[in-house]
Amino acid sequence: MASPADNCLIGDFRILRPRFTADHAASVRWLSAAHAKSESVLRGPGFDAEPFARSMERHVRRFGCGPDSLASRGHDLEDFLHLDWDRMRLFNLDKDPRGADMTVRMEVFSEIADKALEDFYPAEHTDGAAAYAASQEPPTELIHVSCTGYVAPSAAQKLVVRRGWQERVGVMHAYHMGCYASMPALRMATAFLASPRNRAAAESTGGSARAASRVDIVHSETCTLHFDPSRHNPEQLVVQSLFADGHIRYSARPDDGGQGFHFLGVHEEIIPGSLGAMGWILGDKGMHMILAREVPDLISASLRDFLRRLFERTGTDPAEAFAKGLFAVHPGGPRIIDKVAELLELQPHQVAASRAVLKAYGNMSSATLPHVWAAMLADTAVPSGTLITSLAFGPGLTVYGAMLRKA
Repeated sequence: MASPADNCLIGDFRILRPRFTADHAASVRWLSAAHAKSESVLRGPGFDAEPFARSMERHVRRFGCGPDSLASRGHDLEDFLHLDWDRMRLFNLDKDPRGADMTVRMEVFSEIADKALEDFYPAEHTDGAAAYAASQEPPTELIHVSCTGYVAPSAAQKLVVRRGWQERVGVMHAYHMGCYASMPALRMATAFLASPRNRAAAESTGGSARAASRVDIVHSETCTLHFDPSRHNPEQLVVQSLFADGHIRYSARPDDGGQGFHFLGVHEEIIPGSLGAMGWILGDKGMHMILAREVPDLISASLRDFLRRLFERTGTDPAEAFAKGLFAVHPGGPRIIDKVAELLELQPHQVAASRAVLKAYGNMSSATLPHVWAAMLADTAVPSGTLITSLAFGPGLTVYGAMLRKA
C-alpha cells in the first residue's frame, strides 16, 4: 500500500559501528572454542574438549558463511575477543554452559542501546563544545526499532527525557518484527510525516520546516547477545556464524530537493504454509532463532507473484525496475541473495550493495537493509532517478517490499 506522504525523502543516514570487529577466522575460532567449552562443562570430568573443538570448527566452516561472503562482523561485547571464560559477562561457561540468563542479557542490551542513542544525539560536540543538543532540532517523532532487546522505559524514551524533549517528541517502538522491520518503520514514518501534528510543526515559526517536521528512525540490534554455545545443530551454527550487531539512524522529511530516496510505497505478505520456517522466540537464556533450510526455496516460490503485486500497489513499471533499477535485498545469508538474483535474472551489479554489506558487517537483522540503502545513496555511480526495489524476509514467513527512487 502506498504511503500518504507523497513528497517525502528518506535520508540523513548515520551509521554507528559496534565497539569491536572480528574477522572470519577469529569468529570461527571463538565459536568452536565456546561450543567445546560448553560441551565439556555439560559432560564433566574426563571429556576431551580438543577433538570436539576441531570437529565444531569443521562444522562451522561447513554450515556457516565462508570468508568470501562474510569477512568480518561487528559486536558490542568484549566477550568475543578472548577465551578467558571467568571474565566474560555473558559467556562464563564454567558457571553456566548456556551463557547468562535473559535478565543479564537485557541489562547489557539496555546499556548498549542507551549508548547508541546518546551517540546518535550527542549532548556535546565531539570537540567538547557544550550544549550541542540545544542547537540541534529534535525530530517530531522518534521510532526505535529492535528485535534483539526489550527494556522499558526504552533507550528512546530515556533519551527524550535526558534531552528535555518530552513535550516535543513522540516515541514509537517497532519491535520484534525481525529482519524486515525497516520497511514497517518507513511506513510508520511517512504516515507520521503526513499527520496533522507534523504538518502543524512544519508550519510553525520555530525552527526550519525540514527540522520541525522530521521523523527519525533508529535501529539498535545486538544479535550476538543471544548466542547459546550448547546448541550444536547445523541450523544454530548458521545463525551464530551469520548474525552481528549494528546501529543506524535515518530520517523521513519533506522533500526539500536534497539527497535521499523518494518513498513510493510498501507491500507485505505472509507465505502460505511457512509458519514454522522462521522464528524468534524468547527464552530463559536469550532469544532462540529458528531458521529452516528451506527458507530460500519458500521465498523463491512466492517472490515473482509478490513482486507483481508490489509493483502494482506502488505504481511501479516492472520493466524499469528490472532493466535499470537496483535491488536492495536483505542479506539473510548468501543463499538468499543468490536465490533472488537467479530467480529474477538480475545482473551482479544489481545486488552488489547487499553482498558488500553482508561481507563487511554480517547480518545485523533489521539494521542491515538501511546499511544497504546508505551505501546506495552514498555511491556516486548510482545516478539520481535510480529505482530501488527493497526486499526483506522475516518470521511469518513474511515477505516485505518497498519501492524507493534516488533523489
